[in-house]
Amino acid sequence: MPADINAAVEAGDLEVAAGPIIVGNNITRRFGGLTAVDVESIEIPRGKITALIGPNGAGKTTLFNLLTGFDRPDSGEWAFNGRSLAGVPAFRVARLGMVRTFQLTKVLAKLTVIENMRLGATAQRGERLWAAPFRALWSSQEQEITARADDLLARFKLDAKREDFAGSLSGGQRKLLEMARALMVDPELIMLDEPMAGVNPALKQSLLGHVKSLRDEGRTVLFVEHDMDMVRDISDWVIVMAQGQIVAQGTPTEVMADPKVIDAYLGAHHDADLSEVEQIVEAEVLEELGQTEGEQP
Repeated sequence: MPADINAAVEAGDLEVAAGPIIVGNNITRRFGGLTAVDVESIEIPRGKITALIGPNGAGKTTLFNLLTGFDRPDSGEWAFNGRSLAGVPAFRVARLGMVRTFQLTKVLAKLTVIENMRLGATAQRGERLWAAPFRALWSSQEQEITARADDLLARFKLDAKREDFAGSLSGGQRKLLEMARALMVDPELIMLDEPMAGVNPALKQSLLGHVKSLRDEGRTVLFVEHDMDMVRDISDWVIVMAQGQIVAQGTPTEVMADPKVIDAYLGAHHDADLSEVEQIVEAEVLEELGQTEGEQP
């Protein structure tokens, strides 16, 4: 990985297009005395499904926010398709082809499902102040956008909800709507923040199928998830964070067997003899009850 991303791009590095879709160096984010993210280097492989995992508070969502322009780092540099994203606002990042969903869905509850979908499209002529009064200038484009939205709603099995208010959808249906709306941009990279959180088992299988289909279309997927069964099922690559740092990465099989990953989730003393732990706990309980050795119940 080049030490200076911009210098590599300016030098015409031919590997940029074929290499990782995201490359980052020395990314840090602090909140007062707390260092939430301290990532020395990160690479997201192109055309693959990458899982970003780690215990609560590891810095996963903060890193998501930094990469997508929803937050500013204290230091560091990163690039998407060889283009530096330092200081680029979130809406411009999305226009470049990198979109994200949120753990808590961001649907517009008082608009219908189809209206939410139309809003996902970019470069709409009807949104320009000077063109808005002249329907003839943008009506054909709106028809094309609506047709694309209807195709996506059918794909995500939301076509029956087309005219319903988005606020009336279930939690799982809102996740589907967010994913479908993200595809209105025709993105190259889709970032999903805990896509399975709060989703019932029936819709979970549907969401899994849709995530896999994104990879089959040649898109890149990066997602945050706590469901290890899902991570094993669909991930090509796994990155593990703990205390703001990347502690391991590799295939799901490699990562699940890595002692550093086990320590991150279970603590450094996960290998203590269970019988000894049980004996200690039992002794403490008996002591609390006044039934330690030498005392009668």
